[in-house]
Amino acid sequence: MSDSEFHRIKRLPPYVFAEVNAMKARARAAGEDIIDLGMGNPDQPTPQHIVDKLVEAVRDPKTHRYSNSRGIPGLRKAHAAYYKRRFNVDIDPETECIVTIGSKEGLANLAQAITSPGDIILVPNPSYPIHPFGFILAGASVRHLPVGQANGTSTDIDSFMNMLERAVRHSVPKPLALVLNYPSNPTAEVVGLDFYRPIVEFCRKHGIYILSDLAYAEVFFDGEPPPSILEIPEARDVAVEFTSMSKTYSMAGWRIGFATGNKKLITALARIKSYLDYGAFTPIQVAATAALNGPQDCVEQVRTMYRQRRDVMIEGLAAAGWQVPSPAASMFAWAPIPPQFAHLGSLEFSKLLLQEAKVAVAPGIGFGEYGDGHVRLALVENVHRIRQATRNIKEFFRSNAAGAASSQDPAARAALLEPVKAKV
Repeated sequence: MSDSEFHRIKRLPPYVFAEVNAMKARARAAGEDIIDLGMGNPDQPTPQHIVDKLVEAVRDPKTHRYSNSRGIPGLRKAHAAYYKRRFNVDIDPETECIVTIGSKEGLANLAQAITSPGDIILVPNPSYPIHPFGFILAGASVRHLPVGQANGTSTDIDSFMNMLERAVRHSVPKPLALVLNYPSNPTAEVVGLDFYRPIVEFCRKHGIYILSDLAYAEVFFDGEPPPSILEIPEARDVAVEFTSMSKTYSMAGWRIGFATGNKKLITALARIKSYLDYGAFTPIQVAATAALNGPQDCVEQVRTMYRQRRDVMIEGLAAAGWQVPSPAASMFAWAPIPPQFAHLGSLEFSKLLLQEAKVAVAPGIGFGEYGDGHVRLALVENVHRIRQATRNIKEFFRSNAAGAASSQDPAARAALLEPVKAKV
């Protein structure tokens, strides 16, 4: 029997990253040193005071019982206090906040809670895969809004509003929800409150919910800190925002996130979660409370580390002849495929980088069809490894210059890809 007979599985496309991951595994099994810039998986340990609080809490047998699917009260209060000091937004921890097992789980389960078969969801493209596929798994149809195709600058609000208005005008039924994600994964774009204001006004007018993914709220480098859509008072009429402990406190494996905002959406998420889980392990929630309430110098240290890595990566790639926009936020660089390799597409180019430069990246096609002209590089190796990666890429570009220059020749293109095909 094949899993292709299952309805929801059939709605999922082939996993685009699988080929690169398989090649990476084979190369490492053969003893090759692969510098992995593919997955946004923080490499730093969780700050010690957070770990210590976990150990303290886990020694108490009372914490070993079932937890609360909404999250323990202390953690919800700590999250509300974070929103007050960071965004000057007052949140009711009882009715406007719920703890999730990572923001990804929260978004997927909210999709299950509010979606009926055939509902239309508006999603940026390229985007983090859970944004469209959380709703596709829930039975919705996704309408894509192309974004992030400029030179690394913020999305133009006039262009976005034109796309949004056109999508609503030509959608039957009317769209249920709009997904936003700034700072963006994968494009690293940032926006300000002036971007959110007309979107909130439009969605309130048309009765469209907004799901804002703010997972990279604290990983910013230049300019003003990324805002919350909830800083617009009217936003909570239609919006819920997802945040995460994963990147801010290097707690990716701990799986703690939050949904905050519109009471109706929070209630719907709480209702469906009550059937699915008992919440994260209580000691993890206690430790997350200590992270939010405790010293925040560790957050600035993480920010400084990613900024240093960003600068080393962008400068090294420029020296290699690869002009990549410097991200103002997130832990990613969104790199346009160099012109001499553009004909390959992001998947083949990623495979070629892995084979020839020993550097793993994420192909942009994995984030949607409009990402195919880019690859995503994650800042998840130390500066020495990133320097090595850029040196490897420089040597790869140099050695393939002749073949790439004649890339319009089918024979030359076949020769360029031959080492990759031999390994697949």
